[in-house]
Amino acid sequence: MRSAATVTLACVDQGAIKAVLGPTNTGKTHLAIERMCGHSSGVMGFPLRLLAREVYDRVVAIKGEKQVALITGEERIEPEGARYFCCTAEAMPRIGGFGGQPASFVALDEAQIGANPERGHIFTDRLLNARGRDETMLLGSATLEPIVRQLVPKAEIIERPRFSTLTHAGSAKLSRLPPRSAIVAFSAEQVYVVAEMLRRFRGGSAVVMGALSPETRNKQVAMFQNGEVDYIVATDAIGMGLNLDIDHVAFASLSKFDGMRKRRLHPSEMAQIAGRAGRHQRDGSFGTLAGGTSGRDAPEFTEEEVYAIEEHRFAPLTKLFWREAEPRFDTVATLIADLEAPPDDPALAAAPEAIDLAVLKRLAEEDLAADIRGTGQVRRFWEACSLPDFRQSGPDVHARFVARLWRDLRHDYLGADYVAARIAELDNVQGDIDTLQGRIAAIRSWAYICQRPDWVLARDEMAARSRAVEARLSDALHARLTERFVNRRTAVLLKSLGKDAGLLPVTVAHDGELLVDSESIGRVRGFRFEVDHRADHRDRKMLQAAGERAMPKILSERADALAASDLSDLELAQGIVRWQGTELARIDRDGPIANPRLVPSKELADVPEPARARLLAAIEAWLAGQVAPLAPLAKIEAATHSEEGGSEARALLLKLVAGAGYVARKAAGLEHVPKELRPFLRKLGVHFGALDVYAPALLKPGARQLLHALGSDRRPLEAAMQPVIEGKDRLPSGYRPAGEQAIRIDIADKIIRAAHEARVKQREKGASKVVLDQSLAISTGLTPRSFERLLGAAGFRLNRAPDLAEGQLGPRQPDRWSWRPGQAHAPQAKPHKAASNRKNGKPRGKPVERAEPVPGNPFASLAGLVR
Repeated sequence: MRSAATVTLACVDQGAIKAVLGPTNTGKTHLAIERMCGHSSGVMGFPLRLLAREVYDRVVAIKGEKQVALITGEERIEPEGARYFCCTAEAMPRIGGFGGQPASFVALDEAQIGANPERGHIFTDRLLNARGRDETMLLGSATLEPIVRQLVPKAEIIERPRFSTLTHAGSAKLSRLPPRSAIVAFSAEQVYVVAEMLRRFRGGSAVVMGALSPETRNKQVAMFQNGEVDYIVATDAIGMGLNLDIDHVAFASLSKFDGMRKRRLHPSEMAQIAGRAGRHQRDGSFGTLAGGTSGRDAPEFTEEEVYAIEEHRFAPLTKLFWREAEPRFDTVATLIADLEAPPDDPALAAAPEAIDLAVLKRLAEEDLAADIRGTGQVRRFWEACSLPDFRQSGPDVHARFVARLWRDLRHDYLGADYVAARIAELDNVQGDIDTLQGRIAAIRSWAYICQRPDWVLARDEMAARSRAVEARLSDALHARLTERFVNRRTAVLLKSLGKDAGLLPVTVAHDGELLVDSESIGRVRGFRFEVDHRADHRDRKMLQAAGERAMPKILSERADALAASDLSDLELAQGIVRWQGTELARIDRDGPIANPRLVPSKELADVPEPARARLLAAIEAWLAGQVAPLAPLAKIEAATHSEEGGSEARALLLKLVAGAGYVARKAAGLEHVPKELRPFLRKLGVHFGALDVYAPALLKPGARQLLHALGSDRRPLEAAMQPVIEGKDRLPSGYRPAGEQAIRIDIADKIIRAAHEARVKQREKGASKVVLDQSLAISTGLTPRSFERLLGAAGFRLNRAPDLAEGQLGPRQPDRWSWRPGQAHAPQAKPHKAASNRKNGKPRGKPVERAEPVPGNPFASLAGLVR
């Protein structure tokens, strides 16, 4: 076994070694990237897979995809002929190059992690052994300087000063934190509590934890960097090289559990995290979160800690952890002994028992390792024990997983079908945050296993499958985190509410949804804003305020657009004018029917006055066109104010208006209307029927539908105004009963008038009882029974002819009708002289009383109605 001193002396002759040391955010990594791209080949080792991926993307942008490789435990992108390698420290080659040839340039980032009990021995080994052929860079904190001088005495120390100032800002409540702040907590529970509070008060935050997959962390970081959220909540993993645009770092706690005990952070650890505030020449600040995460007293920095962080002065590192990097594999016992051997150099300390060694020792005590023989088997067994514990399950649980893996690996490869089945079991994006985190940790284990060509058959295919599943799980976890901890709508509104109302990025979708920067805050229904029903009680007030600020402009534009349209979307029903289901105005019940007046509804109260007046004028013009079929009623209404007809005629006209175009003759009060006024009334379109006084033009379908829509006639509506319909409990407007049927009053009047004409003609021939032709009634759809009931209401009585006796032959006699004067009104008769059969200039015979002729052919008019 070689000592650390021997290893160091063997490597110092290879190229120039530079230790670039300084506080966080001093551009050390940027410098190393520039130096590597200036060499023919290079290798850089990083503490995080996420950081390795970030640098890989930057180098690809400079050198192209075919020249750059990314090698981590779970991912391997290695184009043939690649010359630049971005790796995690564990995947970084010890000699500084891949393929057996040392790279021209080698850099190790965050080298001070060599003092970390868990991973320190890896970084210490790379610090001692990873060398570039032409140049080597060790990047780290200034506290690393003494140990570098002791272990690598020929290294050139380059100090990198911080160009921005880091200032202590004291304690602040969560609601008072400035934008672009990072809140650091030291447990998943703390992270969730802070993120949930930020969602309530500030619209949400991004979340970064070590348990997240790199893909999920990338997406969460991208939300913060893109400005979708102004806050990021993270564990201390944020201190390891993540380049973020942070202005302020707030500590939710100053203590953490380090795997063995809960302790206060060292000042250098505080500075590593706080130093993420500020970039290049932009100053930053740090402080604590008032009340922490439990409402108790806030954690506070001591004066010494504040001084150390602001001035970047910390106690230097005196030891790095070390473990034999090239143990012997003769036997399992020899392997364990070499891994537990102490270092020879006083600047190095034996690394605490890491989980890989703990698993090795547990399995060595079992029968599982009893028959492991030979260097190859021992080495393979150690590689299995070195599987990272991505699940963070602890040595005992992780040892059982490794034991199952070893039973399959001991004598053979893992079959592709077996690995594919294990991967498929994890390919499930359902579940909550913790469930998805568990699956991601599990799939990372299989991604690590699939990277080993000597473990898995069809390695490339299985590795691609595991990466695809990890990507899907990461997408799902990012969605769950965003759904739980980001209220983007609140974040957008908090940014926008301070602006002038005219500058709010408000748009209205075609369905009326109100959007602020693509986030829905509610819906505009008609001319009223409704807050999104999905918003909770805390958000409703803010959404209401945002909507009300934007509404005047939106409502004005909406009103003007409607007024300029053809208003085809307007609806008139029950005396209400509606648009898209929203009430705009009502018909004034006390105003004229044919020239209705509008009463604006409360829905238009929020519309600014100029636009409101223009819209009302447009609605009134639209309504005037709609009521054109009521022109006959308009004449009648106007005549109610005329002195020409006298009070008696005006009284009748008022009854017609109140009856929406007709009134029963018994209720009309015709006995008070002088006969000389009837021509005046007929000019207005008033018709005096046997049973009703009515205006025929107002019995047409259009007029009746319009009167019903205006709310002027609340009786049931028969939209088509068929001549005859089935009888109903409540008769439709414009109909009168006729047995089991109902007949339109103008059609009833024509049938009754035809009956009286037939009666008069047959009386001239001396008949006391008459035979009535039912063809006119039947042509309208009236049944004989209904015809009998209708004529009965007009004063006619049916006298049925007796049936023929049994055996009697001959035609059956027709039914005859009689009419009783005084029971119902007969059409007004006019005296007509007999036919000109004159003798001595005098007419022969008596004057004949005939019914007043009905203009035109009644059947012709009925044909039109039926049609």
